[in-house]
Amino acid sequence: MELSELAFPFGIVVGAVLLGFVFELVVLRKLRELAASTTFRGDDLVIGAVKGVTTLWFGIAGVYLALVRLPLAPAVASLLRDLLLAALILSGVIVLARIAARLVGFYAGRIQGMPSSSLLTNLARITVLVLGVLVILQSLGIAIGPLIAALGVGGLAVALAMQETLSNLFSGVMIIASRQLRPGDFVRLDSGEEGYVEDVNWRNTTIRSLPNNMIIVPNARLAQSIVTNYYQPERKMSVVVPVGVSYESDLSHVEEVTIGVANEVMTEIEGGVPEFEPFIRYNNFGSYSIDFSVIMQTREVVEQYRIKHEFIKRLHRRYGEEGIEIPYPVMTNIHVGEDAPARR
Repeated sequence: MELSELAFPFGIVVGAVLLGFVFELVVLRKLRELAASTTFRGDDLVIGAVKGVTTLWFGIAGVYLALVRLPLAPAVASLLRDLLLAALILSGVIVLARIAARLVGFYAGRIQGMPSSSLLTNLARITVLVLGVLVILQSLGIAIGPLIAALGVGGLAVALAMQETLSNLFSGVMIIASRQLRPGDFVRLDSGEEGYVEDVNWRNTTIRSLPNNMIIVPNARLAQSIVTNYYQPERKMSVVVPVGVSYESDLSHVEEVTIGVANEVMTEIEGGVPEFEPFIRYNNFGSYSIDFSVIMQTREVVEQYRIKHEFIKRLHRRYGEEGIEIPYPVMTNIHVGEDAPARR
């Protein structure tokens, strides 16, 4: 085969690839702009899924046209056509997998209580890819029946060898299906770790703590833990501040002053709930004070620290102005001289 005979087919392939680049840069960009201006999300998903694949489709078409021009043996031409068909099906499967993953993520986020995590999108993507590989094998004339049977037998051995991995996978599915833990929720584990749930993937759940560190918890362990979710059933939560006053205090006056300060904090401090009416409950005759709890409310768990900070600061100042004493234990040191009589 002379070089002159290869020049035209090679030109077809190069031209097709260049045309694919132009299509990506011009046509798809225009379509993306048009899709962004509509309220329907389906067109955005489809256009985003074919990004980068259309150039491959143009290249496949160019190679197919080039094969027609080449004097190849029938067996070689048939093999190349099968490979092109497999590449075309694989690229289509990739597009479908992208669409499926984005649809799952989109609708999971819209369903009330359904968390949108990478585990759901990855399961959708893997399912489509596995089905696509089976279609490719079938199109190449490979019988998939014996292959599925062999995979079934081998899958049992793999399952026994990967018990921990599969345990984390199914635990992650159960965590998502229960809808009791979602990305974005603020949680605290029974082991003491707390923070915002970032993601639930096939192996572990990542939690971003308040110091901005990442906590990685295996799904199986998380499923067996006692978890406090501060975002369910709602984000608002009570803030309880313990206080103590002296026994000589007028408790009615103490209650009036304390509730007044708490109302100021609820109204003026970000994170407080202005419509909430703070209250106090006396609960104990302590060793040196009458103890009670002040109950306020905050819009979110992390705001409780600002609420407590401002409340304690303002209450201490107001108690000083009102003459209300906050007692504290006093320790007295007793010194015994050397010439003190010894006890008999």
